[in-house]
Amino acid sequence: MAQADQNARNRSDFRFAALVLCTGILIGLRYHFALWTFDEHGFSELSDRLPYWDFTNLWAGGRMALDGHVAWLFDVDSYRAALRRMFSPDLPNQEWSYPPSILIFGAPLALLPIFPAYVIWTFGTVFCLWLAVRPLKLGTAAEAAVLVCPAVFINAIFGQNGALTTALLIGGLAVVPKRPILAGLLFGLLTTKPHLGILVPFCLLASGNWRAIAAAALSSAALFMLTGLLLGFDVWHLFWTQTRPLMTAILEAPFPQAYQANAATMFFLARAFGAGLTVSYAMQAVATFAAICASVWVWLPRRQVEHGERVVLTAVLATVATPYGYSYDTVGLAVAVAYLFSARADTPRIFLALIWLYPAIAHLVNGIGLGIGVLVPLSLSAWMLADIRARERGSLASTIADGQTSSP
Repeated sequence: MAQADQNARNRSDFRFAALVLCTGILIGLRYHFALWTFDEHGFSELSDRLPYWDFTNLWAGGRMALDGHVAWLFDVDSYRAALRRMFSPDLPNQEWSYPPSILIFGAPLALLPIFPAYVIWTFGTVFCLWLAVRPLKLGTAAEAAVLVCPAVFINAIFGQNGALTTALLIGGLAVVPKRPILAGLLFGLLTTKPHLGILVPFCLLASGNWRAIAAAALSSAALFMLTGLLLGFDVWHLFWTQTRPLMTAILEAPFPQAYQANAATMFFLARAFGAGLTVSYAMQAVATFAAICASVWVWLPRRQVEHGERVVLTAVLATVATPYGYSYDTVGLAVAVAYLFSARADTPRIFLALIWLYPAIAHLVNGIGLGIGVLVPLSLSAWMLADIRARERGSLASTIADGQTSSP
């Protein structure tokens, strides 16, 4: 009877997962259909821009670097003028927002026309994500589900790098106990989007993995030096004095802005509820500190938690820790959902389904002024932490009971 009940529960889980998965795919395909439907100016009806959207920045930045005009990246007027010469005189305003080291990806892609470069970038970063989640041993079906999750669709719609940064974070954390040098290399590459790696040094310190710390420091320094040698070390000064203040101004722009419709951080939650910059930064500081503490706690060697669970929980907390995060940065939540669905049968399925689907509807929720995106990773990480703590207490109570039973 117990086996029959288990089989029925498995079939029910499979049907529910298939329904949720199909729903997410259909929503994603609908958005992509609109993305590749053009208006009379040749822009996407979905974004009112080129369908490559943010990828145009990476590709064009690589093209400017190859042509010897890397300084244009750090001058807004020159950069926008160059983009309009490349693509369309009607192109809406765009800004360069990345550390110059990301051109190690952008420059090779810029050797190709933008459409094939975009295809290679999109599917290549998803392939990297697949490689990163394989050590978690989720199973073929769960791995495939991660690759077609709504967050990946949204990432592709924006032409963004969320699949790659998630691959670098999860891939590094997954292999760090056995392959610390490889992990350090991946963490070094993650500095191309450093605000998503805030938790990494704390995890490594808590676990005492000094080889990974040294490898991460060396690979980060090597990437810094390589960028300077290839592009000139002035690019780092220009990034600090021009790009960083520009992105801070975009972060601090009055709420609401169109791009904030996909925001998913405590900072933006505070702004959505009318808080000023001081209060918003204070609330974000609390969230970041809490995420750091939670990461340190879960990475301590004495914690009774599987390594895969530790990895996916950190990926969720990474979204909580940063003030600058959007729905396309939440691919790690999908990995956590797939892990919990596969490994933790007691996790509420409807809870996981809502988290899985949220990136596909984030802009609709934020668009009506709620700005609750950060509550998704907050609720998931809180549930996981509480579950780990409850299991530890249960294990301790069982150990005590066994000891009392065996006492003479």
